[in-house]
Amino acid sequence: MQTVAAEIDPQFPTPIIQARAGMTALWGALLASAMLVGAAAHAEPRHGISTFGDLKYPADFKHFDYVNPNAPKGGRLSTVGTGALTTFDSFNGFILKGDAAQGLSATFDTLMERAADEPDSMYGLVAKTADIAADGKSITFALRAEAKFSDGGQLTAEDVVFTFDTLKAKGHPQYRLLLRDVIKAEAIDLATVRYTFQGEQTRDLPLLVAGLPVLSKAFYATRNFEETSLEPVLGSGPYKVSDFTQGRYVTYKRRDDYWAKDLPINRGRYNFDEVRYEYYKDRTAGLEGFKAGVYDLREEFTARDWVTAYDFPAAKEGRVLRVTLPDDNPSGTQGFFINTRRAKFADVRVRQALDLLFDYEWLNNNIFSNLYKRTHSYFENSDMKAVGPPSAAELALLEPFRAQLPPSVFGEPYLPPVSDASGKDRKLLRDADALLTAAGWVVKDGRRFNAKGESLDLEFLIIDPSTERILGPYVENLKRVGINATLRRIDPAQYERRAKEFDYDVIGTRFVMRLTPGVELKGYFGSETADVSGSLNRSGIKDPVVDAMIVHIAQAKTRTQANFAASALDRVLRANTYWVSNWFKASHNIAYWDKFDRPAVKPRYDRGIIDTWWFDPAKAAKLKSN
Repeated sequence: MQTVAAEIDPQFPTPIIQARAGMTALWGALLASAMLVGAAAHAEPRHGISTFGDLKYPADFKHFDYVNPNAPKGGRLSTVGTGALTTFDSFNGFILKGDAAQGLSATFDTLMERAADEPDSMYGLVAKTADIAADGKSITFALRAEAKFSDGGQLTAEDVVFTFDTLKAKGHPQYRLLLRDVIKAEAIDLATVRYTFQGEQTRDLPLLVAGLPVLSKAFYATRNFEETSLEPVLGSGPYKVSDFTQGRYVTYKRRDDYWAKDLPINRGRYNFDEVRYEYYKDRTAGLEGFKAGVYDLREEFTARDWVTAYDFPAAKEGRVLRVTLPDDNPSGTQGFFINTRRAKFADVRVRQALDLLFDYEWLNNNIFSNLYKRTHSYFENSDMKAVGPPSAAELALLEPFRAQLPPSVFGEPYLPPVSDASGKDRKLLRDADALLTAAGWVVKDGRRFNAKGESLDLEFLIIDPSTERILGPYVENLKRVGINATLRRIDPAQYERRAKEFDYDVIGTRFVMRLTPGVELKGYFGSETADVSGSLNRSGIKDPVVDAMIVHIAQAKTRTQANFAASALDRVLRANTYWVSNWFKASHNIAYWDKFDRPAVKPRYDRGIIDTWWFDPAKAAKLKSN
């Protein structure tokens, strides 16, 4: 199971777009750091690069604005992380096989590093500068001579080239997809590496490669990259794996000899001597562990628990603090994704019926304490969300495909139904019944059958027992119209395998969209990824119109153009009901034992906890004395 960056209930296992490379078994920071470069890029070495050429920080900046540059080092932070992972069996987070441990990104450096208070900018880390060719067909990085791996070995251009060649040839399929138009990486000399691109969709590629983790060529000379392993991979990042028990915890120790600790991009960051990730079989057990003081900090994803479960003595006495941190990232995309690879879900009317039968209003009133809003868009909480009739710019993109699109695409964007909050809205039940009948699924002895005599069965895959209270009422509504709906709770390893092989009817997932999306959208919605094992195309979407809209997004020359293209894509996806949308809130609910301090300013597009908080010995001593 992969991690999720979600402030939702339940927290579905799903890949997260991370802030550094190599964090999990999927793309990790390959996407987080895949910030874009557009027409405004200069054909000269620069200390940073961004989507359309604008940078907040000048070449001589001293530190990011959201850090305390004088933050003390020391202490330990223990957490359950931001994911639904309940186990791990590998420290190789770059391949399809295995469940990678959380936190691995901190053991690797990338050529450039994201600024978490800008939507799409990166600044030099291993690379001092980046020189993008005027035609956008190549980028040349000048590496820092002081860059070293944690064993003291020099990090050179040969390691960067090895990384690219290995990830593209042997890495997770998502790497191969995103790097397809990167023709080659070549070491001009030991301190200079050049990437060359092909095709017309090169806008994303310079910063895509800038965000790749740098692997050690020497390390893998005696190891098989394609195998899972509990031997920590050699990296050059600020932390090293220091201690672990498989499936229970993993601890990372800050490196005093980290070569880049005094660079401007790192001042005030990585302040904990140790960062430890705890693993629990489910969220209920994890909450009890927190209340008992087994670990220090958790993000609460369950609305009911946030409202009712923090009345234990330590919280009442102020020894445990609760804060809500704003989240300015797009708050989608979360929903129950319907597997259209299966013939029974190929008819959009069946999928529309499934949407009608999900009573979100009842759920929000009775389970979520009205803390959430219904997700409408694949780009919720952003300027990319489709609103109102299509604009002229959107129509220009959609009109060539009018004959291939539902008429509704050209009106108000599709919105999920609003129920009477009874849990069994009769009108919605009747409407769903009519759609299923029209699609050829008729009722016989209380069950739906098609002309072949096949029953309409639907199975939800879950791993967390707390999810049952969310899906239970939905299952009952499905049964009311003759759908044989069931819940299947399985262990994390089996869940991961079935997700990678698309062996499910409906699966709950949340994707965190980038502020400036691009070619990675092919991995979510593109035809070419629908049948690729391990793909994030949960619904198996194969639609040439969707593919065309993704190309428009990836080729946009301005943010305005990108937003219009994303809105057009949003309309098409929503009209075809590939999911039953869930819920969102644009914030993080954080609970922690009062032994930490944090900067006055939070990075706008990140929680900033592990990155910028620090341990306070005086507060910790006070906790012990109470």
